Amino acid sequence: MTKHEEVAATGIEGLDYILLGGFPRNHLYLLQGDPGVGKTTLGLQFLLEGARHGEKALYITLSETRDELLAVAQSHHWDMTGVEVYEHLIGEYSLTEDDTTVFYPAEVELGQTVKQLLESVERVRPSRVVLDSLSEIRLLAQSTLRYRKQILALKQFFSTRNATVLMLDDRTAEFNDLQLQSVPHGVIELERVTPVYGSARRRLQLVKVRGLNFRDGYHDFNIRTGGIVVYPRLVAAEEHHGFAQNETVGSDVPTLNEMLGGGLDRGTSTLVMGPAGCGKSALATQYAVAAAERGEKAAMFIFEESLASLYNRSHSLGMPLREHVDSGLVSLRQVDPAQLQPGEFVHLVRESVDGGARVLVIDSLNGYLNAVPEEKFLLLHLHELLSYLGQNGIATILVFAQHGLVGANMHAPVDVSYLADCVLLLRYFESRGKIRKAISVVKKRGSAHDTSIRDFSMSSEGLAIGPPLEDFRGVLTGVPTFENIVREIRAEP
Repeated sequence: MTKHEEVAATGIEGLDYILLGGFPRNHLYLLQGDPGVGKTTLGLQFLLEGARHGEKALYITLSETRDELLAVAQSHHWDMTGVEVYEHLIGEYSLTEDDTTVFYPAEVELGQTVKQLLESVERVRPSRVVLDSLSEIRLLAQSTLRYRKQILALKQFFSTRNATVLMLDDRTAEFNDLQLQSVPHGVIELERVTPVYGSARRRLQLVKVRGLNFRDGYHDFNIRTGGIVVYPRLVAAEEHHGFAQNETVGSDVPTLNEMLGGGLDRGTSTLVMGPAGCGKSALATQYAVAAAERGEKAAMFIFEESLASLYNRSHSLGMPLREHVDSGLVSLRQVDPAQLQPGEFVHLVRESVDGGARVLVIDSLNGYLNAVPEEKFLLLHLHELLSYLGQNGIATILVFAQHGLVGANMHAPVDVSYLADCVLLLRYFESRGKIRKAISVVKKRGSAHDTSIRDFSMSSEGLAIGPPLEDFRGVLTGVPTFENIVREIRAEP
């Protein structure tokens, strides 16, 4: 795109971001996707955005009726007053013939269809056009050569009419006509994937837009009441903002702060690992509540636990979480991984950061893993997300549940510890017929930290961290040995 070339905004914020403002004007674009993926909705939004700015908009439909289009618009509460709809249904000639046969020469119908289509354009003289769809023209053309020539002719016609045109194609052809993609100025592909369990997932990519350095790759999107919502792929390098260096984030638990060399560093990520029920979520919640007590905003994304259970547990531990949520200092969101797209989750995180959150909790990564089943994609998504949060000075706390309760064979579904700047490890262990908990700082980049394993407990007065467990050996395995007994045995002759 040249420096001064005008663009036609689509009215879809995320798509305009990917297009660096919108479609370069007065060109023809191909919008491809399987039936039901959202092509008609996108086309209508494109026209409505133009009508909103006083541009003439024309929707040419060769398959759907006017009433069907209006029903789509009504489902999104759109006013179609500024959009002209030209309806020309393919096959209607066959039903109006006086002959007993229902066959009508395709070449005659193609010529009639294109002629009336062009007449409607000349009559309206629109600035924006949507042609829905090329499948009907392909059907009438009957051959690849004739079909391609017809598309080239349409491109030539519109090039002299100062119109920005979207041609929709549902890819129902028996073959993949890649040559068709060479004709338009740009190509957008929309995809719909239905997993074994959960809602369908949609994504789009810009295959090409001549002269435009667009944001490539796949971008997730949803169709909601009100239209399409696109979630641009996160590129951390484009989202860098300054923040105060060497600043720590406290927990309001003095011993924990001492173990961490003063607290968590601003702009770093902390992984809290351990078996189920050992206090990981309580520890993460403590940091969110402590941030609110300081007047900072915090955001919590909860994947497994219900909000009611989280409120009750926090209250039982003396954490006034609900009060801070009501005041707006803590943003609490429950996420259903079966309904979540990775791009949508990143969008929610970015909204929290833009809203001023300085501490962010993801509880847990196991739920996030279910939203991104492929391990390599989880790590790529997580790496980009943590880079973005770190560059914006956010203290990120990640909760990760390990499989098993005690023993040396405990493991996590994927190894994400190398991505985190700090790792807190929680464990159960047995002592005098009781189950106790232990906490330790496994690593902390950039500063010294306590290497001792300490007793960890939770009560109505909050979290408490005791002295180092110096009299035990093997706490991390869950079956420790009392060190004094070992010394006595070794001392015996």
